[in-house]
Amino acid sequence: MGKLDPEKLSLDFKPGVTTTNPMIGRKYTLTHSDKTAELFLTVGLQFAYDKITSIRDEVLAEWKISSWGIFLYVYVYVGNYGPTINAMRNTIFRRELPLALEAIIYGDGKFFKVHPQLMNSPIWIQFDSTEPTYNRFEYWGTVMDYRL
Repeated sequence: MGKLDPEKLSLDFKPGVTTTNPMIGRKYTLTHSDKTAELFLTVGLQFAYDKITSIRDEVLAEWKISSWGIFLYVYVYVGNYGPTINAMRNTIFRRELPLALEAIIYGDGKFFKVHPQLMNSPIWIQFDSTEPTYNRFEYWGTVMDYRL
């Protein structure tokens, strides 16, 4: 897993979202190019489904509230591709998620400056798979853990 290169991160804010608001309802879609290693972060009120390809290697995240407070919910689709490919996808997601989280947090940096209380918010990741081994919901630290 590499460190984030801010020069390779492109940002797109959709209508209804500014660099600082809203908090609840704010959704992130992170995609990438295998050829150029560029990352593309879309921040909106909806996920950027038009950026999602059949490969399904995007990272989706959004702010949610539960009885124990606000948290960053992250979703990745490990899949329904059979044991071998699911295992490979799980390994790749786990290796690349720290970079993806850095990209989201760095890319939305102005938002975090206005809402510094979110730096201590927990990150929960849903690994979605038909294989029970890879179908997991895991705590991955706090937002601050992924700040550049």
